[in-house]
Amino acid sequence: MFADPTGTRAATFAAVFVALYVAHQVADHWVQTQHQADCKGRPGWAGRIACATHVTTYTLTACLALVFLIAGTGLRLDPAGVAVGLTISAVTHYIADRRTPLQRIAAALGSARFYALGAPRPGRDDNPSLGTGAYALDQSWHIAWLFIAALFAA
Repeated sequence: MFADPTGTRAATFAAVFVALYVAHQVADHWVQTQHQADCKGRPGWAGRIACATHVTTYTLTACLALVFLIAGTGLRLDPAGVAVGLTISAVTHYIADRRTPLQRIAAALGSARFYALGAPRPGRDDNPSLGTGAYALDQSWHIAWLFIAALFAA
């Protein structure tokens, strides 16, 4: 497809992907507030605003990671490609974190039972953990889209 005899594009992609992956982990688990985590999947404007606020801080964390990558390595990235990549990441992150779209996608692909794995039973709070099918599908969704975002950004 594209000749890259020195492997420069592949190395740039790898560096960008790692930076976005690290930013994802930090933004989803350290930067996100408890309010955002609790409310981002709720219906209505309160849920939409909580999710949009989370995605904003998530995207700013990704930008910061890329700034550190550039500063630390001298790597040159196309600003338009970075903008497209970060937009892909932000939009797909919002879709997943609103909960219902990801649940519907899982159901459409035959993974509804896995999505529900480990979730508390209705009316009970008997399994509050990160070890749910919904969490696993959420994280794998995000990482897959980070791969696409890194391709555009690199």
